[in-house]
Amino acid sequence: MPTIAVDKEDLFNLLGKKYTNDEFDQLCFQFGIEVDEDTTEEVKGTDERPQLKIEIAANRYDMLCIEGIAQALNEYLGNVQPPTFKYSPAKPQTSLTIKQSTIPIRPYACAAILRNIKFTQRSYDSFIALQDKLHTNLCRNRTLVAMGTHDLDTLKPPFTYEALPPSEIKFAPLNQTKVMDANEIMEFYENDKNLGRYLHIIKDSPVYPVILDSERTVASMPPIINSNHSKITLETRNVFLDITATDKTKAEIVVNQLVAMFSQYCDEPFTVEPVQIISEHNEQTRICPNLKPRVLSAEASYINSCLALKLSREEMCKLLKKMALAAVPSKTDDNLIDVTIPITRPDVLHQCDIMEDVGIAYGFDNLVKTLPRTAATVGQPLPINKVGDIFRNASAQSGWSEVMPLTLCSHDENFANLKNPDDSLAVKLANPKTVEYQVVRTTLIPGILKTIKENKNHALPIKVFETGDIVYKDDSERGASNQRNWCAAYAGKTSGFELVQGLLGKIMQTFRTPWLAEPKNGEKGYWIEQDDSRKMFFPGRGARVLYRAKKGEKEQEVGYIGVLHPEVVTKFDLTFAVSVVEINAEVFL
Repeated sequence: MPTIAVDKEDLFNLLGKKYTNDEFDQLCFQFGIEVDEDTTEEVKGTDERPQLKIEIAANRYDMLCIEGIAQALNEYLGNVQPPTFKYSPAKPQTSLTIKQSTIPIRPYACAAILRNIKFTQRSYDSFIALQDKLHTNLCRNRTLVAMGTHDLDTLKPPFTYEALPPSEIKFAPLNQTKVMDANEIMEFYENDKNLGRYLHIIKDSPVYPVILDSERTVASMPPIINSNHSKITLETRNVFLDITATDKTKAEIVVNQLVAMFSQYCDEPFTVEPVQIISEHNEQTRICPNLKPRVLSAEASYINSCLALKLSREEMCKLLKKMALAAVPSKTDDNLIDVTIPITRPDVLHQCDIMEDVGIAYGFDNLVKTLPRTAATVGQPLPINKVGDIFRNASAQSGWSEVMPLTLCSHDENFANLKNPDDSLAVKLANPKTVEYQVVRTTLIPGILKTIKENKNHALPIKVFETGDIVYKDDSERGASNQRNWCAAYAGKTSGFELVQGLLGKIMQTFRTPWLAEPKNGEKGYWIEQDDSRKMFFPGRGARVLYRAKKGEKEQEVGYIGVLHPEVVTKFDLTFAVSVVEINAEVFL
């Protein structure tokens, strides 16, 4: 959840009221945001201005700056009407041409112009901070979208967006005076704590993206840095926005948020000068930004059923106005409302989002608690979860401690460290961030052994168990399936095999499954047979667990039990004996 720091006095001035802490906390609670911190006491006696750090929903990109927070809260309170965004002039006077050379690296681009804008120091800082928040949040650290802002008066349209070899891109980067080519720029910022983390996005490409004006002056080299030539300042009156991306939808969201938040500082508020985007690779032309609101229909019956209310369509429309959504009852269907969604609300994708906004405007704390109409609507736990709880209770009652390791592990932990061959059934991560998270486990043993390793300085013996999912690749629609397993391990000065087997007996007794001394008689029950095929067990100390669910049925192998081989124990940095048992819990469904 993003946390936005805003000037406390400025926000209250925008809201037209000086709130007490309790009053503002209550307002935020009603709207669905939260005050994370108030620095008033911390800065008392200093020159710093008090700030409010407000936590907002991750999908409310329109509230990543003080302008958006104030606008949303003012509309919620009924202090202002939602802004009407418009083009000025109506037809584009400037164009941005996307060259075919950009296809392999960042094929999409958007642009817009804010004319006759007036910045103060705090609005300028907010403008820069919004770009940083968007880069971190929606833009996924510039990998999906990157934005640049320029003083339009220093450039000469029309613009082109193309990809060139690094040696052909020469300019002075932002806040620098020396002209460098792109190779030198990448080397210059290699150790920079801020920009250095973005270099990998284009570093290995034979061509780099670049925004040029009609005189081939470089405006920016996205997603790395802008040119110092077109740097914006407090005196800048005309701002050119360039957006480049690998995701067209997110690029359009970003440009809409920027113009929506800061067009209010133009001499004619909420006006945007459009830019004609010409795409050479698909021969398409479009106007950017697209200020046309979307229209989405929602069922009144659905909204009422979810919120347990009996609102009329007119009442719903009135509530939605508080959330910046203009709505009217549908003229073609008595059960529908037609909702107009402004460019500031890309988070509204489905009628469930509209229902949520009705709930916020009505007040979730005002909803009356109701019981479901029928038992069929009451959620029930999955049968396998009931089985898992039986395993947990029986193990805990026997004096064993439950652990909950991660489901991801390294390839070696899942195979080589257990002396198991790679059977190609493990789900492997395509791009793991670390070697510790390369595959989804196909056994619970690595996680339990890693837990014992982290607690090996505790008093022995260590007796732990886990009931959790493993994953195997298969031929299903999803390509893989979960399987609920139960595993227990005993670590001590002696092997403790008999204690592990005793716990297995307790589990089987809980499931009304008897031990079969003579399994050939066809009775229901379980037994174990020595099995040296699993190399993770000490020779002669490993066995498979066999189970017959009903009398006369064929037995099935449901797990294994044994004393781990010293090489396996050593791989997990343990110096004492360990015995384990693992079985498939789903056989008891």
